[in-house]
Amino acid sequence: MTFPELKEKALTLPYAPGVYIMRDKSDKVIYVGKAKKLKNRVSQYFQETTSHSPKTRIMVSHIHHFDVIVAASEFEALVLECSLIKRYLPKYNILLKDDKGYPYLRLNMKDIYPRITLVNKIADDGAEYFGPYGSRTVTHEVMEAIRLTLKLPGCSKQFPRDVGKERPCLNYHMNQCAGWCQANKPCSDYRIAMEQARQLLLGNYKTVADEIRDQMLTAAENLEFELAAGLRDRLNAVENLGKKQLVTALSLADTDVIGYAETEAKACFAVLHFSGGNLLDKDYEILPLPDDRQEAVSSLLKQYYLSRGLAPKLVLLPFELEDGELFSQLMEQQFGRKSRLRIPQRGDNVRLVELANKNAAEEAERVTGREERISAVLTQLGKMLALEPPRRIESFDISNISGTDIVASMVVFQDGKPRKSDYKRFKLEGLKNQDDYASMHQVVKRRFAHYKEADKGFAEAPDLLLIDGGVAHACKAVEALQELGLAFPVFGMVKDDRHRTRALVTPEGKEIRIDNNQAIFSLIGNIQEETHRFAITYHRQLRSKRLRYSELDSIPGIGPKRKQELLKQFKSLTAIGQATLPELERILPRDAAAAVYHHFNHNGED
Repeated sequence: MTFPELKEKALTLPYAPGVYIMRDKSDKVIYVGKAKKLKNRVSQYFQETTSHSPKTRIMVSHIHHFDVIVAASEFEALVLECSLIKRYLPKYNILLKDDKGYPYLRLNMKDIYPRITLVNKIADDGAEYFGPYGSRTVTHEVMEAIRLTLKLPGCSKQFPRDVGKERPCLNYHMNQCAGWCQANKPCSDYRIAMEQARQLLLGNYKTVADEIRDQMLTAAENLEFELAAGLRDRLNAVENLGKKQLVTALSLADTDVIGYAETEAKACFAVLHFSGGNLLDKDYEILPLPDDRQEAVSSLLKQYYLSRGLAPKLVLLPFELEDGELFSQLMEQQFGRKSRLRIPQRGDNVRLVELANKNAAEEAERVTGREERISAVLTQLGKMLALEPPRRIESFDISNISGTDIVASMVVFQDGKPRKSDYKRFKLEGLKNQDDYASMHQVVKRRFAHYKEADKGFAEAPDLLLIDGGVAHACKAVEALQELGLAFPVFGMVKDDRHRTRALVTPEGKEIRIDNNQAIFSLIGNIQEETHRFAITYHRQLRSKRLRYSELDSIPGIGPKRKQELLKQFKSLTAIGQATLPELERILPRDAAAAVYHHFNHNGED
């Protein structure tokens, strides 16, 4: 379908909730979305594409046709959207990379020699499943803690096949296993130990401890002191494990806290798991910078919990989500209990969300490189100004005091960094009075006259011109370019009351705010400050040279040594001009002193 045909089809859709499925020319699903009103939402994609983000523009350019499914309610649309995303994994949807689910521990006591194993999902196979747990690392820790406590096998031997065939492995000699592979170890004792492991997984520490204590006392009464000593050690281990409440604390959290943060190039969705007020574990997902953070977090939230097969009682959010209530209903339908979503406003829960956001920010910062960060800022700036990312930015500023020593500076930022080898400075010609507009016109025209001639140091074309000043200054720059038959994007830099660039302005007078985007505000601020610094430095050099040398050099009898003595004594040219004749005669010979005095007081009396 052509773009007009897609637009026409979108306008025929009903004002009803549902799901839309975008497909490319090979019929592959590239995006799935839900809508309260299908007509309003889908038709937005086929309006003027300049209003879209770069990602959306690319996605729209690949749409060949689309389908819609009308739903009975917005909730039904949400369920269907989640199902279709999981089924098709569309390229332009935000997707979790890890959808393995929470890990479980599996134990089947129907086996002759049961073993505890780690699995990702519950199966209908008659075995018992314990958990779920926060992560694979945590689950391994739980399994290992129980194995060491009860001295269960941790090797790859298969029982009963390998019983009595080989010598015990290193774990036995390190006292980490009871040596169940030995022929003198009855299967009944092994099953007793595994039943104790099962009770520990259920959290029944006291039951297991009491049982081991009875066994220890019986062994001592029968004078089996070596066996009693081993049972004593096992009892201590179980009691210590119970004190840590390892399994209870590491099982599913009762509260999850969602964090979200962005850098210039990356975003991070983080989940902190809490149980009884204690932080247990963290999950996070790094993703490209999304167009809409609410939409991104909402999408990831649904995928995160649906893929794991459970949700906590309480989920704390960093900001409001449009379909938060629908999410709670979905969790209740899927898992039999409703997860409450809250955006805390005060107290400890606010600090938990701040902690989650901080974790997300640290992860996003960690994976965002400097070059990637700069590239993302330039992309954002280009999008803001309706340009391609401006790799070469040239900025101009004028500096003078009361119309004297009028100079201009041109600084260059290449890929977001100063390129000092391309800096240029201009001494304005033919201007006797202060005229910033004429000055800007002249410097821009001189710079691009050199460009047209391909003169060395001027041959590169800019992607963006920034002019220190407002609309009038930008217009003068455009006028100079037009006189040369050239056209480049030109924007003026509008300052706030603290002399910082708060907005860029087009020659037509349209202001574009930048102070609400910290990264762009910082970049433009750096360019503005560097341009001003370079201009004022050149102006001061010329002014200092004129004041220090031109004035005194024109006085008869004043050479370098006498000039140095005068400046050393009076500190400035102004002080020299205000000095009396006797004061000058204390430093200079009478004739030279008189010459200096008359130079500065030629209209006065001796």
